[in-house]
Amino acid sequence: MKATRIHIIGVGGQGTLLATSLIGQAALLAGINVNLSEVHGMAQRGGVVESAVTMGDVLSPIISDGEADIIMGFEPSEGLRAAVKCSKETTVIVNSHPLAPFTVATGKGVYPNLDDAFEKWAKRVKKFVALDADALAHQAGSVLSLNMVLLGALARHVDGLPVSADHLKKAIKGNTKDKFLKVNLKAFELGYKT
Repeated sequence: MKATRIHIIGVGGQGTLLATSLIGQAALLAGINVNLSEVHGMAQRGGVVESAVTMGDVLSPIISDGEADIIMGFEPSEGLRAAVKCSKETTVIVNSHPLAPFTVATGKGVYPNLDDAFEKWAKRVKKFVALDADALAHQAGSVLSLNMVLLGALARHVDGLPVSADHLKKAIKGNTKDKFLKVNLKAFELGYKT
């Protein structure tokens, strides 16, 4: 099976690692070889969290620059940081809702102009999808479900994704406490409809 490489980036508390795990579990449900890797950084303090999912005929969980088939950016400026992983064949799905880092909040840094950055990025890749995952998660019932919104968008917008929406939903159902399941599935559906 052709290799599929997904690079996921966000900040601590956005659910990037759970999303990574769910994609991995969906791959196993589909009978696909899968590797996962994680770099936690300062996740406990809102720092960068990166992970990778490689599926199919690939032995390494490492995604080199220019090798990502898919980029999932849970925070827009962190997503921009991952642009080096893209090629002209990459599909990018990014949350457009900014979460300013500490340096910006204290006036020691400047947050990038997202409109300009997204416009330039979209010209470099096969497909570019920006959505306000925070707003959709809030609509679903919990801003904490933004990772489920992005998983829905992944299932909807990536042509040839080796795992189906049903595989992802089955993984969500198998790994969500009953009291959060309805919200998570609604968030997934809202992301899928974007």
